[in-house]
Amino acid sequence: MKMFELISMKKLPPWEWPDNSEQILTGVLNEVSADASDRLLAAELAGELPASTDELADALLSIVQSGDEPGELRAMAAIALGPTLEYAYMSDFEDPDEETITEGMYLKIKESLRKLYLDGTVPEEVRRRILEGSVRSPQEWHRDAVRAAYASGKDNWRLTAVFCMRFVKGFEDQVLEALESEDPDMLYEAVSAAGNWQLDAAWPRLIALLASEETDRDVLFAAVEAVTDIRPREAGVILVDLADSEDEELAEAATDAMLAAEDLSGDFDLDEE
Repeated sequence: MKMFELISMKKLPPWEWPDNSEQILTGVLNEVSADASDRLLAAELAGELPASTDELADALLSIVQSGDEPGELRAMAAIALGPTLEYAYMSDFEDPDEETITEGMYLKIKESLRKLYLDGTVPEEVRRRILEGSVRSPQEWHRDAVRAAYASGKDNWRLTAVFCMRFVKGFEDQVLEALESEDPDMLYEAVSAAGNWQLDAAWPRLIALLASEETDRDVLFAAVEAVTDIRPREAGVILVDLADSEDEELAEAATDAMLAAEDLSGDFDLDEE
């Protein structure tokens, strides 16, 4: 029955999930005897609920902390805590009616993940995912961790580092370097980071990516959003051709970006273009 509920939720956007979805996920995660695939799916789905509950967040954290749990599940649980941390970080607990975890749970998660990341006995993949999840609520220790990950020379750690650069300041040079990568995953993260920090020096590379027929599709979508964030006045004109693309999803994304660019710049007339 639980697996049926999870599969049903997987097919729907989170806002269409049942009212007791947090309880369903928490129950599956806490049931150590449950099928491993059920718990893994529950952890994945939990990551789609930024407005989590203390009970669900605690269930995820307990899995990350437990050396008896499978590494894949621990890693997924660490990633799932990311949106919850980000939502709490952005809300700053200013509105008591805001649906989020309590401040006490927020602080517990942050400190627990920091200690786990610094623990060299924790499996490497779990530590990577802990870093990726925890940076959604940036802390001082993240700068050194991201810098070390990027300098490690290991492809998986460098990818983690560039993902983290979307949330942690001070890595403009590394982002520009990563923008020259031929690896689509690395390039996607670099484009996203450039857009998030409105990195103007990335503009020529982003324009080249938008113009190239060889650009990976996910990277292309990220570049559409990034140019809008960096130079909204110029982005609207540049995206006109993509708005006429035969790829309906890409055309819609470009059109939405043009409208966003018009709002941001205040002087771009979409109708005239």
